[in-house]
Amino acid sequence: MFDTLAITWDVDPVMFTIFGRGVRYYGLSWALAIGLGAWLFTQFCRREGLSEKIADSAFWYVSLGTIIGSRLGHCLFYDFAATMANPLKILYIHEGGMASHGAALGMLVGLWLFARKNKMPYVWGLDRIVIAASIGGSFVRFGNLMNSEIYGTPTDLPWGFIFVRTGETVPMHPTQIYEALCYILTFVVLAVMYYKFDQGRRHPGMLFGVGLIGIFLSRFIIEYIKQVQESWEEGMDLLMGQWLSIPFILLGAACIALSYTERFKKYVPVPTEKPKVSNAKKR
Repeated sequence: MFDTLAITWDVDPVMFTIFGRGVRYYGLSWALAIGLGAWLFTQFCRREGLSEKIADSAFWYVSLGTIIGSRLGHCLFYDFAATMANPLKILYIHEGGMASHGAALGMLVGLWLFARKNKMPYVWGLDRIVIAASIGGSFVRFGNLMNSEIYGTPTDLPWGFIFVRTGETVPMHPTQIYEALCYILTFVVLAVMYYKFDQGRRHPGMLFGVGLIGIFLSRFIIEYIKQVQESWEEGMDLLMGQWLSIPFILLGAACIALSYTERFKKYVPVPTEKPKVSNAKKR
């Protein structure tokens, strides 16, 4: 092991304390992710000539769906026995425990309710929200880093992290950073597809499909060098995170295929205002 080159990580996850309760970096990362997502969605609406009330409505439905889904996902996917023994444990969100797969499911449900309420095409919302979700996911992973959690297996690479607060004495893969970088790359690809090539209108469903594959395929691969989150995962050929990623990867591939058919062509809303930015050149 290149111990002398490793990074000793001993960061206090609590930024400050107020009224006897600690405010964590992890909570800030979630707040930033949701706030940035709301801002991006507002920009999309302005660009496409849609009322900002659409963005406001999406914020409430998607934010609540994401938070509720992430908590339920953790309790049901990773802490099922304890949750069944004490269902009120679901409400103990202050104790931590949020699952990204649950967040994704909650986001999909919240977006569906938003689309139904506002009579908006569901696929339109999926294509835009996945852009925000990809960059938001990177914030959450940096929050995990500040918590010294969900890190990887031992490594002799010079950028290994020794997570002092969890009792580690050897360098570990900083898988939180690996995932964050993959999500940022996915965001860049999606942003270019949306702004430069106007894929959100030319091929509805394409952005959502590419985003799902970028987020969950990277998650699936990185899980191979990640520590198990729960003891019952020991010895499994695929970890829970990988099993949960497979349906999203398949859904992403299906959406990309369908985006080239006429099935999704109708899922483009009519502008209610003059677009702030002209669309890409028609080809």
